[in-house]
Amino acid sequence: MKRRRIVIGAALAATLLASLTACGDKVTEPFKDAPRSSTTNREAADVIEMPDGFSNMATKCDHGNRIYVAYKGDDNRAAIAVVSQDPTCNN
Repeated sequence: MKRRRIVIGAALAATLLASLTACGDKVTEPFKDAPRSSTTNREAADVIEMPDGFSNMATKCDHGNRIYVAYKGDDNRAAIAVVSQDPTCNN
């Protein structure tokens, strides 16, 4: 009976470990949605880190527009806002 519990526990642990390693980091994930152009903006963004438990934010300019992205850790959700033709962005 004790040996059976150990085997079941080991199987559960292996299943849990396999499912956790299958979940990759979204930052390094390749684009898997709509088709995209070959142009990529790799310039640095200004990152604003909030205290623990709050969403972080990044902002950068792209083609004269300021883009804000709020995110929380590695969660699969974020908020995006755009300031069209922001005067602080140099084209």
